[in-house]
Parts: sequence; structure tokens; C-alpha cells
Amino acid sequence: MATIELDRLVKRYGQTTVVHGIDLSIQDGEFVVLVGPSGCGKSTTLRMIAGLEEISGGEIRIDGRVVNNLQPKDRNIAMVFQNYAIYPHMSVAENIAFGLYRSKLTKDEKRRRVEQAAETLGLSQLLERRPSALSGGQRQRVAIGRAMVRDPAAFLFDEPLSNLDAQLRTQMRIEIKRLHHRLGTTSVFVTHDQVEAMTMADRIVVMRDGHILQVGTPLDLYEKPVDVFTARFIGSPTMNLMPASLREGGAELSLGGTIEVPRSSPKTSDILVGVRPQDLVPTAGARGLSVTGTVAVVETLGSETFVHIENSGQTIIGSAPGRQIPRIGDKLTLHAPAERLYYFDKVTEKALTAP
Repeated sequence: MATIELDRLVKRYGQTTVVHGIDLSIQDGEFVVLVGPSGCGKSTTLRMIAGLEEISGGEIRIDGRVVNNLQPKDRNIAMVFQNYAIYPHMSVAENIAFGLYRSKLTKDEKRRRVEQAAETLGLSQLLERRPSALSGGQRQRVAIGRAMVRDPAAFLFDEPLSNLDAQLRTQMRIEIKRLHHRLGTTSVFVTHDQVEAMTMADRIVVMRDGHILQVGTPLDLYEKPVDVFTARFIGSPTMNLMPASLREGGAELSLGGTIEVPRSSPKTSDILVGVRPQDLVPTAGARGLSVTGTVAVVETLGSETFVHIENSGQTIIGSAPGRQIPRIGDKLTLHAPAERLYYFDKVTEKALTAP
């Protein structure tokens, strides 16, 4: 196991900078997820940690040792790729053992490691099969097993679940998290899927345009986003944002009505009022936000129902119990308590207060 530290890390391609001097400290045994939209620099950052991309500035330290100029094989890390990268002409056992190809271990020790990894990953009965006879989830476990046998200081995962269907993604998410708890190896996982980030991470790193916007636990990012981008990226469905103008004693919503705002909020600027769909429900309340609109879309999920209502050209998403299904075209009022509202500066998009 090892710590990983990024100090003012920069990556440029010619005159284009894609990672802008980021700082990040990953603790020994921690599971950290880098999340963000395509092109935000998360995979490039992971590849720099692995040594597959040269860095343009700053330092990378693994367990306190600067590894800027070390080859990937000398960094004591193992990487699991999106496309599995397993050999079709080799058996499962041979593919797993390939991670030990250049090691000086005895044949017995190599066999022991392969069998141990296979048992941990539920592959013991499949060791003689070829990849063509495996499911997508089994192939991904083979790729993880090949990384495991090396006994690395850290695992790096580059969107390893992207090629799996929804059910397999859920299954592999759980298996990777269980594996992390069992092994305790430092892990860095890259994904664009906020659900994967929320369900797997000890801490999440939100990236955008080569910058780190916020680092924190999943609940920290969900409850206390520092800006509009993080607020909308974390959480599903995405957070509702409604323009409002601050007035003496409250804020006047563009959708109609006035709400109270915390005293620490500025009194002279336009703001955005945010509310998560799960907090906006068809019940009355004395304080907070109330929005009335026409039901346009109903998403029935069984355990809950997401309701899209339209008001003044804007669509607002709320939630209702699973068996409470409004009809399209009905008028519906949704309410959220004052303590579940978020406030952002409309110009800078930075959070003004936390709920």
C-alpha cells in the first residue's frame, strides 16, 4: 500500500494545457474516484500517475518517492483498463499469470498467487477457459486478477466498467468495493458516472477543464457543493436551479413567489436557488420553496416517482411516493423546506451558503 501525492501537476500538449497545476493527496489504503465529464483531464491525470503520460510540470510522489522519471514498471502500481486488454489465445490462468511474466518468482509461487487471485475473484472454476467463453464481467475480473497477482502498492482503474451492461456494472461495482475492503490497497478509479463515484469512493475528486473543483466524501459533495457544476453533476436527477433576485427580506423567484434567504447572503445581486428533486415533494409547508406547474413528464421507478412540471418555460423536477402517480396535464404544487435550499451567485456560480 502507498500514499500518492500530486503537487502542482501540469500536462500540456503543445500550447494546450489540459491539466492545470492540480494538487491532490491520496492516503494509504484510500479509495479515491476522479469524476467529471469527458475531456476534464481525469484519465490524463491517471495516466500520468501510471507513467503512461509524461508530465509537463509539478511532481508525482508514490509513498514519498518522486516518480516523475520512473518507467511504469518501476512505480509498483497496477492498472486496469476499460477494454480489459486480455489475450484471447491464452487461458484465464495464463492471462492472470501474465502479470508475473518478468518477475523472479518461482513457478510454485506464481501458481499460488494465480490460484489465490482466482479464488478471491470467483474464477477458480474458470482457469482453463479462454476469454471467448467468458462474460464481460468475468473478463473484467480476469483483468483485475492480472493486476492483483503483482501485489502492487496501488491499483489504478481507468473507467473499467464502461463496456458492461447496467446489471453487470452494478455487480462489478460491488465486487470492486468488496475487493478493496479485503485487500486495503490504495486505489484510484476514474469514471464519468456520478453513481459509480457516489457508491464506491471514500473520497471523490470532481474535475472540470483540467481543474479540481472539489474534493470530499460522497455525502460532503452531495450536501455541500461549492459551485453550480458540482451541485448539478453530483446527484441524480440533477439539482433544480431557479433564478431569483434578492430583495429586502428575501428573494423574488423568476417563477413567482418570495423565499427567505440566510442573512449571510449578499443583498444586492442576482442569485440561483437550488433544490434537489428528492427534497421537492407534493406536500404543503409553512417555510421554504413552493412551485406550481403543469405535469409534463412522469418517471415511475417503483420506489419513487419523479415528476417534471413546467412553469414559465422552465422544467422543475420533484419526487413523489412510488404509488403516487400524477397525470400528465394536472396542476401540481411541490414544496421544499427552507433548510434544503441551496444558494449560488448567478455570475460566479459559487455557493453562497450551505443548507
